[in-house]
Amino acid sequence: MGGQELVKQTLDQIPQANTNAKRIVGLVKEGGRITGYQLSDSTVVEKQQAVNMAKQGQIADVAIAHRGDTEYLKSVPNGSENDNLGNLPSVSPQS
Repeated sequence: MGGQELVKQTLDQIPQANTNAKRIVGLVKEGGRITGYQLSDSTVVEKQQAVNMAKQGQIADVAIAHRGDTEYLKSVPNGSENDNLGNLPSVSPQS
């Protein structure tokens, strides 16, 4: 079993994205922690809202994982590091 398959086993869910699904293009961080995401249409959503959107197929190329009782998004392993969420730029939260 390859490394990508092992990583996929740690994910709770890999939702099927809709054809018009947005992509995450930036991370909103506060105190070094991800609190939200900037989407490809320039909107900024909070972390839990993004999880809910991903479950509904509204965000592409992400999977749902959890730590304790908290759900969060992870990149779907595809062999490329360039589109991993951790490699995306940080953006300022919109007020």
